[in-house]
Amino acid sequence: MSDHSSGRLLIFGLGYTGTAIGVAAAEAGFAVTATSRQPAHAGVSGVTVIPFDAAADAVAAATHIVATAAPDEGGDPALARYGTAINAAPDLRWIGYLSSTGVYGDRGGGWVDESSEPAPTSRRARARREAEEQWEAAAAARGVALDLIRLAGIYGPGRSMLDDVRAGRGRRIDKPGHAFGRIYRDDIAQGTLAAMRTATAGIRVLNFNDDLPAEPAVVVAEAARLLGIAPPPLILFAEAEAGMTAMGRSFWAESRRVRSQRTQSVLGYAWRFPTFHEGLRAILDDE
Repeated sequence: MSDHSSGRLLIFGLGYTGTAIGVAAAEAGFAVTATSRQPAHAGVSGVTVIPFDAAADAVAAATHIVATAAPDEGGDPALARYGTAINAAPDLRWIGYLSSTGVYGDRGGGWVDESSEPAPTSRRARARREAEEQWEAAAAARGVALDLIRLAGIYGPGRSMLDDVRAGRGRRIDKPGHAFGRIYRDDIAQGTLAAMRTATAGIRVLNFNDDLPAEPAVVVAEAARLLGIAPPPLILFAEAEAGMTAMGRSFWAESRRVRSQRTQSVLGYAWRFPTFHEGLRAILDDE
């Protein structure tokens, strides 16, 4: 692994994914600072945690920035608060923005890859694409490399279908052809480190999406099999839709399959958990 002893990483947002990136980066030799609004995050190994509103010095010192926070009504919150400081950061070399494969919109189950044009359909996806464009403008103004890291459905320890099935939340909804991808938390962390190592001038689109898009009902059934319990009954989508929230309906309104082979090749990193089969098994084994 490359020597990152002089690298200074600032993470905007120390949530589930940001924590994994921070720990992995610290282990790789980065000096890591992260913003958080949660006092409980102060104990993350190898990471200096600071309040979001007190990050000016960390921005000025950063060589690398990862932004994980979802956009709000004002666009990307990190840029809204620190855009001027980011533009002036003297040693900044790379920015990674954690976006969503949702920016590709509904493709009726068809395939997209890194070269596909964004076509967001939901309000949340449109906001994500607008935030991407804000980061593109900021990176161009500063003259630094930018990676738009488009994440599929995130899962990992403590946040997987195993937990949902155990808690009785894992509904097996039957909607044939409604497939999408996932990405394991640790693959996000290691993939982000690989992006830092391989950064080049300009903007790259990176799809962090596993190699086996699947219907949610299939994943529920696999989780139940691993747990040694009977899978929940199959529910017709038309029946399930009546009780869904607006967010739930927006999820089921879109279907796409996302390729990430080009991303893995560019990064020189193959997913450690290429499908949900390996990912769920690893979570269960670790437990």
